[in-house]
Amino acid sequence: MKKTSLLIAGLAAAPASAASISITIPRLNVAEYHRPYVAAWVEPAGGGAARTLFVWYDVDLRGAEPGTKWLSDLRTWWRKGGRSLKLPADGVSGATRAPGTHKVALPADLKPGQYTLYVEAARETGGREIVSMPLTVPVAGGSASGKAELGAITLSAR
Repeated sequence: MKKTSLLIAGLAAAPASAASISITIPRLNVAEYHRPYVAAWVEPAGGGAARTLFVWYDVDLRGAEPGTKWLSDLRTWWRKGGRSLKLPADGVSGATRAPGTHKVALPADLKPGQYTLYVEAARETGGREIVSMPLTVPVAGGSASGKAELGAITLSAR
């Protein structure tokens, strides 16, 4: 009896861990293509601090101009908390992604409630775009779409 109660309590306590975000990076037909830097974060609907979910940038670029140099091109994310984030950050930092659809799990400790999800992309010699959408935890689903630098953004329960 106690094992069953613990299992049910564990399932109810981690609703965000059963959800993911799919981000599509479109293939652009341009002469000089660079993979975009991409950041995603959530902000509580009633106001509060932003929480970075991930930031994809050139983590291997070192020297006089490290990959972190251009993170400020993700302007909104940078102002909302990126500038104070110590990078690379475990579980948050990652390399840039090739065009295609990429799936990222929502953090297990994201508390139930109303949020706004933001995904921002910026590309060298390219454009910059930000897509936002409402996010309710536990997640039922949802989608939004960018126009150029980002494609479909989809929330789904796993």
